[in-house]
Amino acid sequence: MKANFAGLVLIPAFYLLLGVFLVGCKSKSDPNAGAPPPAVVVPDMDANNFKVDHPERFPLATAGEHKAAPELNVTGVVSPDISRTVPVISLATGRVVEIHARLGDVVKKDQLLLRVQSSDVAGAFSDYRKAVNDERLARVQFERAQLLFEKGAIAKSALETFEDAEQNAKVTLETTLEHLRLLGVDKDHPTGLVEIHAPVSGMITDQQVTNASGVQGLSGPNPFTISDVSHVWIVCDVYENSLPQVHIGDYADIRLNAYPDKVLKGRVSNIGAILDPNIRTAKVRLEVENPGWMRLGMFVTATFQSRAIETHAALPATAILHLHDRNWVFASLGDGHFRRLEVVAGGMLPGNMQEIVSGIQPGAQVVQNALVLQNTVEQ
Repeated sequence: MKANFAGLVLIPAFYLLLGVFLVGCKSKSDPNAGAPPPAVVVPDMDANNFKVDHPERFPLATAGEHKAAPELNVTGVVSPDISRTVPVISLATGRVVEIHARLGDVVKKDQLLLRVQSSDVAGAFSDYRKAVNDERLARVQFERAQLLFEKGAIAKSALETFEDAEQNAKVTLETTLEHLRLLGVDKDHPTGLVEIHAPVSGMITDQQVTNASGVQGLSGPNPFTISDVSHVWIVCDVYENSLPQVHIGDYADIRLNAYPDKVLKGRVSNIGAILDPNIRTAKVRLEVENPGWMRLGMFVTATFQSRAIETHAALPATAILHLHDRNWVFASLGDGHFRRLEVVAGGMLPGNMQEIVSGIQPGAQVVQNALVLQNTVEQ
């Protein structure tokens, strides 16, 4: 009887010790056992408004003040200066037999570019020889008429007729000689080949001929186009609502995609009077001196500085949440209430700060680390 009573006393004691042991093990295995309870988010009717139980876990930052001239960034393309572009023309029609220059080559003035085999030379030289003979005959007849007039054999009107014929023959001779010169043919050494030389120095920016191709003279495309690329144009597309920030004579910073660390200055020389009806942009032309490494067709970014100074807010970069291609901040409404606001972020500032173009004003209080609060809201 005593043994049974002792057993009944030991069994509850055993289970009590076992419970204490399990609780102790659980407290050792759970590192968050002594941590404060997690923040509980209570949503409002508006999804952008919510309340948290422990707002002290989300330190606030006060928006500073940043004064600067607004910037307008647009894209553009390096293009040749049309006023410095000269077409290379051929007055003769025929077939190309030699090409001494190619697209992209830098050529000097009077440099030989190509030779064209043309039947126009034969016709021009034939006209010249006929004009020489006609002028010689007219001169002889005029000299004979002068002798006859001096002896009273002919009237003065007859002499004037021969003089007029001799003058007309000279004009015809000069015209045919000039035709040969324009064709590039030496009158003393006629040939069926016409040489075409560079009218100016520069770079060949367009080529319309190849070996054995045809040249149609003035009625066809020009064989070459030469451009002086020491000065180039930057042609930019500026949206309609941004045009008030661009003025004739203003300067813009030019950065090439190929050389982002190099900055050039370009002057606005023209603002297009016609907008593109599809994308609502106007062509803005900048004139830039080429330092030597700008190539036609390169993409650039042009930055225009506004003439007016504006005041914007400035926040730590961590206070801005980038979500769904938009920028957001969490503004404090007090007493644990927060509101998510969309903002337009500007450029980076010293000290890991970022400019806020619109959305909040200087002095506003926002969560210093927006990502931490966003993760808490999503849980």
